Parts: sequence; structure tokens; C-alpha cells
Amino acid sequence: MKVIEAKIVVLGSQGVGKTSLVVRYIGKMFSKHISPTIGASFFTCNISVGDTRVKLQVWDTAGQERFRSMAPMYYRNANAALLVFDITSVASFNAIKGWVKELQSNVPEEMVMSVVGNKCDLHECRAVPYSEATAYAASIGAAYCETSALHDQNIEQVFLNTATSLLTLSATNSTMKSYDSADDERNNGSPTEHSDVTAKVELPSYNTSDGVAYGELQRNMCC
Repeated sequence: MKVIEAKIVVLGSQGVGKTSLVVRYIGKMFSKHISPTIGASFFTCNISVGDTRVKLQVWDTAGQERFRSMAPMYYRNANAALLVFDITSVASFNAIKGWVKELQSNVPEEMVMSVVGNKCDLHECRAVPYSEATAYAASIGAAYCETSALHDQNIEQVFLNTATSLLTLSATNSTMKSYDSADDERNNGSPTEHSDVTAKVELPSYNTSDGVAYGELQRNMCC
């Protein structure tokens, strides 16, 4: 099996549900009491796309303005970005436009971008029209999807679509590592996973000096 490695960064304003979205997908859990991310949290997961395994390094960044200056160190060398906003907040939707401009100015390599309208379970409070969000995503060459971390809605599709697009991108992007899974098995001394998705969750422990929350390994799972 062919393996490609890619870095994906999750960007958006504070409170839009970036961490909830990532933890719901990778950890299959939801909590209303997740603390704000400090700097960034790091997760890893594997997604099988046909006969290729996509190993994702997922960087969940802080939405607070005081951490904005740290963002370049997290999205540097990123191959994909999830631009998350809250469908009940126009301000959070406008904020992703700033992130897109920043990525376009600072990431020279082509990357996969996905616009994600989170909290679609609050559709009765919608402030950002679906048509407007879809049109904006199309204007920057990004896919658009609405998700609910609370109800686990469409999140798997977002990551699968991203992995599929990364597989296509890997043919022309020299920054993405590609190798045969047999080499990975020999290097790690473990067999190749055969499930569609495998995940290693590193939940944040916020006692870090560099702003990166590398949590203790909580679980290995096949989803």
C-alpha cells in the first residue's frame, strides 16, 4: 500500500468549534467543556483512500487574537487547511477570509482548502446564508461543507474529502512525503492497519511553554 504524509491546519475564530470538530472525528467524543486551545494542539490519524493510506498531522490552532502572531509557525509547510466558522456568526465567517489571504501570502505551495460551516444544528439561528458560504468557497477553489460537532454530522466527509484531494495533490507537490507501507512496517515494527480510519489521539494538557499542547496518548482506535 502506498502511503503519503500531509500536514493539515485547522483555522478559525475562537468558539467556532475547531477543537470539538477535530476531537469528534478523531476521538469519537464530544464535550461541552473543552477548554480554549492554547497555541495549538496536535493530533494524528490515518485515512485509507482506495489503495493509499493518507497519514494526517492535524494542527488545531487557537482562535484567540493574542495567539494570532504564533499562527505562521503552525501553518508553515501545511498541505491543507480547514477554515472553520460558526454559521450563526457573520464575524466568524468574515474572519476566515482574513485567514485565506494570510495563507495565500505565506504558503507558496499549492494546498487543499476546505471551508467548514460548523454548528449546523443551530440552523434556526443561522446568520450566514448557505448560498453565500458556498459561493465564497467556490471563489477560492475550496470545497464547502456544513457540520455539527454536537451531532457528529458531515465531519467524516470533510476529512475524507480532504484526504482524497491531498492524494491528488501529492502527484505534483514535492513537499509531501510518499513511500510504500512495507517500509513503514519495517521502520515501526508493526503491521499495516487495514481499517478505513485509524487514529491516535493526543488530547491537550495545557502545561507547555511553547504554546503547543502535546497531550498524553489517550487511546488507539479503529473507527
